[in-house]
Amino acid sequence: MAVNSSTHCSPPLNRTLRPRLPFTFLNRTSSRPNFSTEAPNPRLVSVRAHKSGSDGYGYKKSVNLTDTEAPIGSSTSSASSAIDFLTLCNSLKTTKRKGWINHGIKGPESIADHMYRMALMALIAGDIPGVNRERCIKIAIVHDIAEAIVGDITPSDRVPKEIKSRMEQEALNEMCKVLGGGMRAEEIKELWAEYENNASLEANLVKDFDKVEMILQALEYEMEHGKVLDEFFLSTAGKFQTEIGKSWAAEVTSRRNSRLANKVN
Repeated sequence: MAVNSSTHCSPPLNRTLRPRLPFTFLNRTSSRPNFSTEAPNPRLVSVRAHKSGSDGYGYKKSVNLTDTEAPIGSSTSSASSAIDFLTLCNSLKTTKRKGWINHGIKGPESIADHMYRMALMALIAGDIPGVNRERCIKIAIVHDIAEAIVGDITPSDRVPKEIKSRMEQEALNEMCKVLGGGMRAEEIKELWAEYENNASLEANLVKDFDKVEMILQALEYEMEHGKVLDEFFLSTAGKFQTEIGKSWAAEVTSRRNSRLANKVN
């Protein structure tokens, strides 16, 4: 959950994503067996992601998954990989956004909660020439997906931006391995990298939705918990790239200012 991150437009997206950091799959074979008529044997797999190195940052998460040694291309293999992937993504539903925890919000939203409302934003936003609405929805759904492994890294963690990006890139690569690779896994990688690099009109818009969702949630928590969460509004001020983003942010800010004025009176 980034509070003070800046946005910028980057050169065209390079679709070739290079693994940077060592992630380890424990007890998982590197290849599947040849085609066989024998029934697959389920086994327990522990997936552990970690970052090692001299920089001193390390984030670990392990998940027990069931896997089968089914022939490549079989429906059983596809179902197994899909359920493994979805099981790993469960932590997106249970991991609370750290920025709210740091501000003493009890029972805050999860990472998945945040991404879901962003996807709704993409769904209901007015049409913009040259912007693919379906792609915006997809980007919103996957933009924080690597946090299923690395968790929600905030500015308060003091992890350099380039290290955070490398950690998430490698986590994403391992998640896509769990999914079994292929067309869908590559699409997830492309969507994530497009957002990460702010490399398209769709990415620009979803970046704005990320900030709008955060300040809207901040306003809601102010109303619910009686707190003042100025930091979230100050960190996003003037950083919206699209007209929709600017308009929606202005509406949230206007409602907040009216509420604060009424409290004073």
